[in-house]
Amino acid sequence: MAAPRSNPLLESGKPLFFKVANADVTGFSAPENRLGEAVRLCVRSLSVMQKEALVASAHTGNVWRLASDEGAYLDGLDAAPCPLSFLTTGMVCSYMNEIIALAKQRGINISNIRLVQDNYYTMKGSALRGTMIGGAKDVELDVQIDCDADHEAINGLVVDAVAASPLNGLMRGAKESLFTLCHNGQEIEPAKALPVERPAQADPGDHFDAAMPTSDDWSGLLVKGGISPKTEESVTLAGDSLKEEQDRILHVRGICTLREDGVKQVEQHLFNPHGSIFHFLCDEAPVNGGKGLAPDAASYISAGIGFCFMTQFGRYAKIVKKDLQEYRIIQDTHFSLGGASGGTGKAGTADPIETHVHLVSGEDDEFARTILDMSEQTCFLHAFCKADLKTHVRIHGFDDRQ
Repeated sequence: MAAPRSNPLLESGKPLFFKVANADVTGFSAPENRLGEAVRLCVRSLSVMQKEALVASAHTGNVWRLASDEGAYLDGLDAAPCPLSFLTTGMVCSYMNEIIALAKQRGINISNIRLVQDNYYTMKGSALRGTMIGGAKDVELDVQIDCDADHEAINGLVVDAVAASPLNGLMRGAKESLFTLCHNGQEIEPAKALPVERPAQADPGDHFDAAMPTSDDWSGLLVKGGISPKTEESVTLAGDSLKEEQDRILHVRGICTLREDGVKQVEQHLFNPHGSIFHFLCDEAPVNGGKGLAPDAASYISAGIGFCFMTQFGRYAKIVKKDLQEYRIIQDTHFSLGGASGGTGKAGTADPIETHVHLVSGEDDEFARTILDMSEQTCFLHAFCKADLKTHVRIHGFDDRQ
């Protein structure tokens, strides 16, 4: 009988998500704030699929610890949400932020609201031949709302709120991500990946272990539910995402509602690959009109991009059977503040993502360059940034039966 597999996220004894009480001890801080919000994400791999991150906001001053895993489709342990669920959670919560703030500015009283967001991605090609590539498709947003405005006013509210989201800056127009690459402690030139054009950020190393939670109870930030409903599209099952040849569509859904205290609740479903339901909480910091009771939308968005990128390193190394011992990244995302929630009155903007990659392996530098290029090429969320995407909106009355 095989011995139980190590589960570092659960064995650490720490909550999966928590606000860091001692960020100064970790040596971790946010980047310079050049657009209104700057988020630095530091991620390390704990196993092939388990990852933990520290995410720091220049605007709020908060540092959160977040964790991600994969399900059976990638031979993960399903101990934490998959990377794509973080982007969906942050995105739907950002839309909720802007809708609520803009409604207040326009004197529209919302009595009930639910957002149902569907994100779709593609993966096609061969890892061994170097043709595998990830893609992102337009987003579907179903807005269920009861308020004291007519359909024209509601439609204008939602369309303007979607444009006001900071994530609009990563969706509209093609934004090629930028990278530095360090292999076995030495910085080397990337091959195809576009360079950041400045020295690499230092390897975060083992500073993660120093991060400790505040004395608050963080157990409710993330709750695992059952398995997502199986649909006709649920065709990627155990181990399928590790196949060398891929041709599939991924589908993640986030259902966002508001608690009485204004904290956003998101129920995430993973339809394909078929995976678990996770329940997230999201709250903006006081500087953004919230109470800081949970990670904010920008932190979830940034974490999703970094976690997804990290998954591709582990997946590629496993497929090609190469030695990848350690891998860590530092990722900077620069967003504007929300057009409504941040009071700019403008559409959301963003700069290209900047990522500093640190690899430790027994392979040569050519392998390091190749795995960076393949990870960028197969990362769904770097593809999301490179594509010119739209959010398609449908508006309905609020249905209490859901």
